[in-house]
Amino acid sequence: MQVEKLSISLSAPLVRFVESYKLAKGCKSRSQVIEMALQLLRQQELEAAYRAASTEVDHDWDVTIADGLADEAW
Repeated sequence: MQVEKLSISLSAPLVRFVESYKLAKGCKSRSQVIEMALQLLRQQELEAAYRAASTEVDHDWDVTIADGLADEAW
């Protein structure tokens, strides 16, 4: 995987958290901790998008599955 170097600024409490997490979880670097956090954020956004999409109702589908054809043996 190709990586790109990036410089970020974090508050002191966040830096301490990242360092503490790195040590507690055996991560190789602070970058790995940040990468894990971003992957979780991406997953959270995808889950929210799927939840939103699942609330869309297709009334035509409801009519189709209720027509009884699915129960007939062909």
